[in-house]
Amino acid sequence: MKSAKEASVADRARAALQDEFLRNAVKYTTERLRDGKQLAASEQGNWEEWRERGRQIRLHTIAHLDYYLNQFIDNARANGAQIHFAYTAEEAAAITLAIAEKRGARTVVKSKSMVSEEVHINEALKAQGIEAIETDLGEYIIQLAKEGPSHIIIPAIHKNRTQIAELLSKEAGESLPPDTAVLAGFVRRKLREKFLEADIGMTGVNFAIAESGSIVLFENEGNARMVSTVPKTQISLMGMERIIPTWADLEVMATLLPRSATGQKLTVYMSGISGPRRALDSDGPEEMHIIIVDNGRSLQLGDPDFQELLNCIRCGACLNACPVYRHIGGHAYGGPYSGPIGAVLKPALQKNVAEWDDIAYASSLCGACYEACPVKIPLHDMLVYLRKRKAEAGNTAPEEAWAMKGFRYIMSDHRRLRRVLTLGRLGQKLGLHDFAIKAKRGPLQGWSKYRHTPAIPAQSFREKWPALAHVLGDERKELSPQLQARLEEELRKRERRVDDHE
Repeated sequence: MKSAKEASVADRARAALQDEFLRNAVKYTTERLRDGKQLAASEQGNWEEWRERGRQIRLHTIAHLDYYLNQFIDNARANGAQIHFAYTAEEAAAITLAIAEKRGARTVVKSKSMVSEEVHINEALKAQGIEAIETDLGEYIIQLAKEGPSHIIIPAIHKNRTQIAELLSKEAGESLPPDTAVLAGFVRRKLREKFLEADIGMTGVNFAIAESGSIVLFENEGNARMVSTVPKTQISLMGMERIIPTWADLEVMATLLPRSATGQKLTVYMSGISGPRRALDSDGPEEMHIIIVDNGRSLQLGDPDFQELLNCIRCGACLNACPVYRHIGGHAYGGPYSGPIGAVLKPALQKNVAEWDDIAYASSLCGACYEACPVKIPLHDMLVYLRKRKAEAGNTAPEEAWAMKGFRYIMSDHRRLRRVLTLGRLGQKLGLHDFAIKAKRGPLQGWSKYRHTPAIPAQSFREKWPALAHVLGDERKELSPQLQARLEEELRKRERRVDDHE
């Protein structure tokens, strides 16, 4: 039996498919989020124009990332913030621990941050005897459950009120009813004490404004505002791609992100922070540290296949649209980032196709993620590029490689294809019932275990064409000489490529 770490995406997906509650909970919530996003987008109007504007802002920023990063750093330092750069996750954790040690910190309160999940900051703090408390309700719940997030926006999407009540009852030392108001009230009282006691407040960064050196946080619970104002020291973990050039660009992102994430016109709180507390400020930290994290992001710069991955604004819309995610949830992906974005982000950031070679297959390539993405990231194409790189690197199973060679050999000649179809029609009679192959064993079991394999029809379209052409008769239009010449040239090129391979 494989350990959880060694288990493949397929292994974890099979386990998730046996959990009926998880499937129903994830499906119910993602459908609500998806429907809310569609309604909010339609009410906004000109949604495709907003998407294209958002895409252009992100493309421009990433293409000039060095310039805008330097501008942001200069302006943030001018505001009084201390800037640190972490090339790896380990460096990000080490910088955080060094700041905590200097301040003599014993407790850290955190608002929601996917980068902190990415660099495993909670584990690093715990190893040094520092208590890290998640203050986002969903993150607090999964921290008590000792689990990672199952969704970028709603980390506890896979749990119901009864399960949450059991977790919070253990923390409270008394039985709490599965009532949302009661449970949220307990957490609010519990965390209020933590805010006041904490030595350090830690946040993520939704967007960093280059022209002013400010960071912007989007949230719905008010906890990030508490984290960034009450403790004397603030640490913000920021992915290096989170830059946008100007406050005017934030208007576009503030239109796209909440609508795509939760169907809201605007999150309840949107905070812009420009440095630590000043002399006349009534609240805010005495020190502000911004840790800019690379951790594989720079590997995508200049890569024609994956640079657009850095355009992501972490809205989670691709997860809500993905038919695979809706069935297996987030933990099946094996890391903090799940769904289509996670399936591309993990292997791309790690540049380790061999380790994550199975995750690129956790997709139907339907393109729903691209249609949902507010900045038009072609994730379905990127999944194909990952599969291509896996094959080119020689990480495919021998049987798969031989199967692809056989497929190419058959499909490169219509006569071979015709002979194989004829043999297939004869062979399928052994397992054919009601015009489908229902056997759950053999070479087709990966498909037929969950669905019937359709029978090969008595006639292929190519074989039907002569009769169809006769029926169409005069309705057919002759190709222009130019188009005919182009088609013939393409056929000659294809034949030459096949000959070269053989």
